[in-house]
Amino acid sequence: MSTPVRPVATLDAEARSGFLVKVYQHLVAAVVAFMLFETLLFASGLARGLYDLIAGSGPMWLLILGGFMVVNWLATTAAHDLTDPARQYAGLFGLAAAEAVIFAPFLYMVFNVDGGGTATVASAAVVTALGFGGLTVVGLLTRKDLSFLRPMMLWGGVMALVLIVAAVLFGLELGVWFSLAMIGLAGGSILYQTQAILRRYPEEAYVGAAVQLFAAVMLLFWYVLRLFSRR
Repeated sequence: MSTPVRPVATLDAEARSGFLVKVYQHLVAAVVAFMLFETLLFASGLARGLYDLIAGSGPMWLLILGGFMVVNWLATTAAHDLTDPARQYAGLFGLAAAEAVIFAPFLYMVFNVDGGGTATVASAAVVTALGFGGLTVVGLLTRKDLSFLRPMMLWGGVMALVLIVAAVLFGLELGVWFSLAMIGLAGGSILYQTQAILRRYPEEAYVGAAVQLFAAVMLLFWYVLRLFSRR
């Protein structure tokens, strides 16, 4: 007979603190891995190749986006497999690699086409880090049940995907208000996931928890960077 899973919130303070330390250590590891993968893509010329591949090609961008969504699902599933630690880490670093690939043409455009360069990326990174830090504090300290955010985020995510596909296929312009709405969606996801990993996750699921937060952070970074860039 299997042992019932106990959420971290039901454990003592020391166990909760230890769990959170592991979660954020693995989140930092995923961010570092993303940066290393991104550096490799730029150094090898693959970032430019990806940019050239999708520039002016809506269907190709949709194909890459679809592939990313499949990898995202596979990586998230693997990272939550508590019976196989190796598979968990494969999911964590696999998602970091997938994020690097999807970001590569965007970052290449920022550095080489828009002219924003390092200052734009650094500013977006600082704003993302500050926003994530503030939302994390709220998510950890608030006593309000934030589970009501989940259906709102699911609905918002579906609508955003529809708008993105429509924009690519029909040339619609998703301007500043769309970026602001997506920043709000990413912020809501960070709030919800921060509380959910304590209330729903067992002590052993720190890799899966890190994956959930990493995905939300990268979504926030994408749209902050989009807001700061010229396009």
